[in-house]
Amino acid sequence: MGSLKLPNKREIIRYNTLFSALTKYGFEDVMASSKLKRLVPNSYLKSHPETQKLLSFTTYERIRMVLEELGPTYVKLGQIFSNRDDMLPPGLIKELEKLQDHVPTLKNFNVNDVVEKELGITNSEHFQSINPEPLAAASLAQVHKAQLLTGEHVALKIQRPDIKSIIEADILVMKQVAKNLQKYSAKAKALEPLRIVDAFEKSIKEELQFLREVGNMERFAKDFEGNNAIYVPKAYRKLCTDQLICMEFIDGIKVSEIEKLNTLGINPTQVAKVGVDLYLEQVLEHGFFHADPHPGNIFVIPETEQVCFIDFGMMGTIMPNDQETLSDLLLYFLQKNVKKIIPLLEKVAVKVEIPDYKKLEYDLYELIEDVSNTALQNIKLSSILDQFKTVLYENKITLPHYLYMLIRALVIIEGVGLKLDPAFNMTDNLQPYTSKVTKKRFSLKRLFKRNLNRFQDINELVDTLPDDINTILKKIKEGKLVIVHEHKGLKELQEASSKAVNRLVFAIIIAALSIGSSILVIAKMPPLINGIPLLGAIGFVLSGLLGFYIVISIFRNNQF
Repeated sequence: MGSLKLPNKREIIRYNTLFSALTKYGFEDVMASSKLKRLVPNSYLKSHPETQKLLSFTTYERIRMVLEELGPTYVKLGQIFSNRDDMLPPGLIKELEKLQDHVPTLKNFNVNDVVEKELGITNSEHFQSINPEPLAAASLAQVHKAQLLTGEHVALKIQRPDIKSIIEADILVMKQVAKNLQKYSAKAKALEPLRIVDAFEKSIKEELQFLREVGNMERFAKDFEGNNAIYVPKAYRKLCTDQLICMEFIDGIKVSEIEKLNTLGINPTQVAKVGVDLYLEQVLEHGFFHADPHPGNIFVIPETEQVCFIDFGMMGTIMPNDQETLSDLLLYFLQKNVKKIIPLLEKVAVKVEIPDYKKLEYDLYELIEDVSNTALQNIKLSSILDQFKTVLYENKITLPHYLYMLIRALVIIEGVGLKLDPAFNMTDNLQPYTSKVTKKRFSLKRLFKRNLNRFQDINELVDTLPDDINTILKKIKEGKLVIVHEHKGLKELQEASSKAVNRLVFAIIIAALSIGSSILVIAKMPPLINGIPLLGAIGFVLSGLLGFYIVISIFRNNQF
């Protein structure tokens, strides 16, 4: 094992000079991310407290600090990227996950004035009291507790002032940066930064529509109507706007507060099972799921032991066709049928550029075999999903944004289950659903529906086929039929041919100038300078310059 050689006095002086220069010209990051910081003299650190403070943080910690400093848009962006470990290193992912919990509250925020202005009311008409101290702060809003005149306790989720204009300005900057990255960096282009920013813009704008969140709560409540295992908070629509939500205050216990659950005689193991079952029901049966199920958003109602989800701003929706595809994926995964999995991935993906199908087939088979050879109690869904994302990334398959949200959410909910019950295994919760999927797949109702849909498609094709044929024949007769043909690689061929022709023309000109100049020199055509014809000399110089230019351009483009 290598040992660190301590520097002598002369070396310390040089290190001091080096660190001073690095700090002076903005290279503190070089010091913080290398072994050099171990050699920084204490005398230097004492005289430069800012550098000393900087060196105590890692690069990834400082990235998180920058996002927090830049404000809510960048905090939200960091939160969304905290699930993209197929793109970012684990150390950075860990730091970005901290953005969930460290959002400062608003300063000089008068909640009473904001509520009155937003609702266009006098608070005394509806509220007994509004607590000026916030219960919680998030990147887009903060929450205050209040009491209605009826005595009901409510939570007021209030959007941060001027947040929309701030976000719009930030997104414009992000788009410009993404365009430049996509234009000038091949590595960045492969990650499609512009598409990522567009997806982020859509997501964050949806979260800013608070009335949409109220609609999400109502839809969620309808999905679980009659299910006594879950409690969905009520929204007071008359006291809601696009910037403010008034909802029932949930006086529950966070699922992360295990000691409190035990004190009240609530079994955390049972809470884990019920909570995860409810989440799988959201995904696999309703196709409408909570996209941010971290422990702060899941409560247990002490009196009824019901599980309660809060914060419905970020929800994922799975279309019926995709829902069936996901069910089939789960089924084929259990059957180890790799050849059926690949077409389903292509069907659900937004972008597919698989360079080698055999490699993809092998990668998927290896993943399935790894899972099959692992004892059931040792299987971790988060690990499987991480491997699955790696396979997709390496084989250039891009899933829709909602599926990345789902993957992240499943990893979070498994983490919640493990915190409540260290022996928790999500595959136990999945087994009843796999049985349901199998039965549903071969049910008479499904077979009848699928065949009916196919019959309708064939019928529609038969109905429209004569008209389509007539339209094509009419265009052929009128000479208006246009066939669009794309020849891949033709543009590059044209560019190469154009360069070759240009160089050939230059070569002919050079040859002509050289031959013409030689004739002039031999004929001693006046005017003469020191016995050399002036026009001949000019011709030789021009041909030499042109020849030199062609040689330089060939070497510059590595075309020799």
